[in-house]
Amino acid sequence: MKEFNDLCRLFEELDSETYSELLNEKAARILPALAGITEDGMSGLEIFASFIMGAIVSDNKLTEDEYVLAYPLFRSFFGEAADYSLVKESVKKSRSGNREMKKQVDEMIDILGTLSEDLKDDIVTVCLMICAVDGKVSLSEKRWIKQLIR
Repeated sequence: MKEFNDLCRLFEELDSETYSELLNEKAARILPALAGITEDGMSGLEIFASFIMGAIVSDNKLTEDEYVLAYPLFRSFFGEAADYSLVKESVKKSRSGNREMKKQVDEMIDILGTLSEDLKDDIVTVCLMICAVDGKVSLSEKRWIKQLIR
């Protein structure tokens, strides 16, 4: 547990340049690996996108600042197609219910089970970075991330 809290603190304290570099590095490895995966009719990328939105709303708080901070993240992962209004609407839909969030977590865990340990670590790292984007990984965000590493 202490190691996980130390890792959270590390990401909470990342400067914006290092944050962006690390995020771009992870995206370059994760996206190609997920491109060919499908689960229940959704592509691995679609599941990952919905899962990222889950990370953003996992603390049940979503401020305008978080939208602004999340926008570059979506751009680095999903390119030009992820404009601000689309991200905002998608995040709003992700907050619609715990049942949908549970389904997203279950789908992502299923996908993680098919990947290498290094790729799993990259995905968990990205999710943790998303939760830390506002400078604090809350208790509910920590609980949400721990579902991936059980």
